[in-house]
Amino acid sequence: MSTQASPRQIVSTGEVPLDAVSGARMMEQLREFAGWTKLAGTPGEAESFAWLKAQLEALGLPATLLFHDAYISLPGPAHLSCGGERIDAITHSMSRSSPAEGCSGTLVDLGDGSAGAFSGRDVTGRIVLVDGIASPVIAMRATRAGARGVIHVSPHALRHEMCISPVWGSPSLTTREALPDVVVVTVTAEDGAGLRRRLAQGETQVTLHATVDTGWRKTPLLVADMPSPAGADAPFVLLSCHVDTWFHGVMDNGSANIAMLEVVRLCAAMRDQWRRGLRLCFWSGHSQGRYSGSSWYADNHWLELDERCVAHVNLDSPGAIGATNLTQTGSAGALFRIAAAAIASETKQMLAGKRKARSADDSFPGVGIPSVFGSLSTQEPGALKLRNELGWWWHTEHDLIDKIEPAHLERDTRIVLRVVWDLLGNERLPLDFSQQISGLLGELSGLSERLKDRFDLDMACREARLLGQRLEQLARTPPAGSAEAFNRAILELSRILVPLDYTTGDRFSHDPATPLAAWPVIEPIRWLGATKPGDADEPFAKVDAVRARNRLVHGLRKAVAVVDSLRNGAFP
Repeated sequence: MSTQASPRQIVSTGEVPLDAVSGARMMEQLREFAGWTKLAGTPGEAESFAWLKAQLEALGLPATLLFHDAYISLPGPAHLSCGGERIDAITHSMSRSSPAEGCSGTLVDLGDGSAGAFSGRDVTGRIVLVDGIASPVIAMRATRAGARGVIHVSPHALRHEMCISPVWGSPSLTTREALPDVVVVTVTAEDGAGLRRRLAQGETQVTLHATVDTGWRKTPLLVADMPSPAGADAPFVLLSCHVDTWFHGVMDNGSANIAMLEVVRLCAAMRDQWRRGLRLCFWSGHSQGRYSGSSWYADNHWLELDERCVAHVNLDSPGAIGATNLTQTGSAGALFRIAAAAIASETKQMLAGKRKARSADDSFPGVGIPSVFGSLSTQEPGALKLRNELGWWWHTEHDLIDKIEPAHLERDTRIVLRVVWDLLGNERLPLDFSQQISGLLGELSGLSERLKDRFDLDMACREARLLGQRLEQLARTPPAGSAEAFNRAILELSRILVPLDYTTGDRFSHDPATPLAAWPVIEPIRWLGATKPGDADEPFAKVDAVRARNRLVHGLRKAVAVVDSLRNGAFP
C-alpha cells in the first residue's frame, strides 16, 4: 500500500469524547497496576487479573474470569562457562533445560544465524554462537541442524527475555514436534565479544546451564461482553490486550491494559449510540505461551467469532517515552483507512501501510477477522538495535513506570478510541478491501511476468482486477439497500479475503509463529517462480502452484459474487 494514500474521512454517529481521555486517571491506575510481576499462570498475574475485573465492574460492566489449560514456559537461572570462567546469561521461554551437569559442546560461530550461515556447516552436537535477540527462527534452524545449544549475543549490554517457540499457541499432537530441542541462552554484547576472542585463541569448549519450567498449567482469561442496543446476538468488535509480562512490564503491557480500560469507560458512556457490540478480552500466555490465551479463545469460540466478530483491535506497549513515530504500526488492509485517519487526526503523521505482523495475539485471521495495531507508537526508525524499536528497556527488568510519558499515553489512547468508535458507531462497517486487492494484483502481475510461458496466471489476474474494480465502485457509490445487508456482505468478504491474505489456507488451525509473506496462499507460485526452466524441482513446484492458483481464483470469484449480489440488491 502506498505511503501517500490519503486517509478517507470516516463519519460516525455521535461525537467521540476525545477530550475526556484522562492521562492523570490512567497514570494513577498504572502506578497501582505496576506493582505486580505478571508471569503467566503465577499468583502475581492472578492478582492483576482480579484487579482488572474489579475495574470493569466498577464501570458497571460485568466480567467473567475464565481459566483454561495452556502450555507455559517460565525461564529460570542460566549461565555458561568457558575456559573455567563463569559468564552470566539468561535462558528463554520454550528453551530446553540443560542436564544437571550442563550442556557441553564445541562452539561454532555462525554470525547472523541466517539460513546461509547454517548451510554447509556441520553443527551436529555443537553449540552455535549467533548475533541478535533470541528468536523462534534461530531455535528452529539450530534444532533441525542437530545443534545442542545456542548462544545469542545481545546487540548491547542488556539481555532481552523472549519466547522461542515457533508454534502459535499451545502445541498439539501435530505441532509439538516443532518445539525447540536445544538449550538457548543470551549473553551481553561484551561477553559475546569475549567468547569470540576465546575462539580466535583456540578455546572452543563451552558448557551451558539453563533451567526452564515448561508444562501445562491453568491460566486466566478475562472477558467482558457489552452488547449493542441491537441485542445480545448482534455483531461485535473485539478489543484486546495481553496481561502477562516480563518482570513488571509497565510499558509491555501494563499501559495497554490501562488504556483499554479508558477506551471502554468512554465508549460505555455512549452505548445507546452503538451500532454493534464490544467484546473485551484480556489474555494470558502472550509472553510465556506464544499467544496461548488468544489462540485458545479463537479455537473454543470459533463458530461464534465467525458468525459475529467484525474486527479485532489489539493494543500493545502504548505511551512510551520517546515513542514519537506512529507511521509503522500494522493494519490489515480493510482497516487501513480508519487507522490512518485516526493517526493523522491526532499526529498529522501518515501511516506507512505496513502489514499487520504475525504477532500481538493476532490469532484470528483464519476465522477471517481483520485486525489493527498491536504495537502502536515506536521509537524513531534506527534509534535502537532492536527489531521493533519499542525501547531499550523492552523485555527487561527496566520496563518500569518511568518509561511512560503521560502525554503519549493520552495520544495513543485517543487513537485507539477513534478507531473503536468508528467500528462501533458507523451504521455501515467502515471496512474497505480495495487497497488490499490492489496489492494482490501487483503480486500476481509480477509473478506472471516472471513465469511467462511456464505458468498461466491470466485468470487469477483477471479475477483480482475485476474484484478490485468492484470494490472501488462499492467504496465510491455504496448501494442504496439496507445497512444490515451491506454489513452482512462486508462480513462475508472478510471471511473470504482475510484468510487468503493472512494464512496458508487452513481456517481452523494456526500457522507457525514465524513471518509470513503477503498473500501466503500464493507462496507455492512464488516457489515455482524461484525455479528455472528444466530444474529438477520445477515439475514438483508446478503441482503446488496449480493448487494454490485454484484456491485463490475460487476465493476471488466468491468475493466478486458477494459484491455483485450486494450491488444488485440481491444479497441475502
